Amino acid sequence: MQRIPETYLKQIENTNGLYEIRVQLGSDICRIFCFFDQGQLVVLANGFQKKSQKTPRKEIEMALKIKAEYESEK
Repeated sequence: MQRIPETYLKQIENTNGLYEIRVQLGSDICRIFCFFDQGQLVVLANGFQKKSQKTPRKEIEMALKIKAEYESEK
């Protein structure tokens, strides 16, 4: 993760391993939450179009729920 600039992949503070992928196409910016499975596999959770500076808490909570479900089913 040190090789990818924070512009494209950033760890979300206080989430225990949740990251945000940033994709920009023209003036549209989309965010996709992801996490790593044993450092080898990137698991994409949920995505949304970001319209403000602050990431909506409900989107983070949804991604954390997906992460918890994934980990409990392994």
